[in-house]
Amino acid sequence: MNSLSTRAPRFNLTASWQRAGRDLLVLVTGGQAPHLGAVAMAEPRPSLADPERLSATASVFCYPGHKEDELARGLALKLASALGVKVVVAAGMHWEDLTPADLRTVKANHEKLGVLLLAALADQA
Repeated sequence: MNSLSTRAPRFNLTASWQRAGRDLLVLVTGGQAPHLGAVAMAEPRPSLADPERLSATASVFCYPGHKEDELARGLALKLASALGVKVVVAAGMHWEDLTPADLRTVKANHEKLGVLLLAALADQA
């Protein structure tokens, strides 16, 4: 598996990925207790607003009590629509006692991770 990290001083996230033929499997972890909290599956399709553009649709499974579903879904949609392939993202990160500001930092790191991951995948193409 390939991997990269946001290298963030706080709330660092790591993505590991493996190609499955044309498709893509991604694992996102972070914090003191990496785990599996949610899984999102996305598939590219023509945009409903503009059929000339590629978009994606996703299904999400989240374990009770976990909050990684939005992050997994967002990354799966981003990758599927950008790459035109089916994508599965499994995500699990855990930090104790996050404040609203901490959550904003995690979300910002998640966005950065998506950008880094797309750049790494483009380099492999």
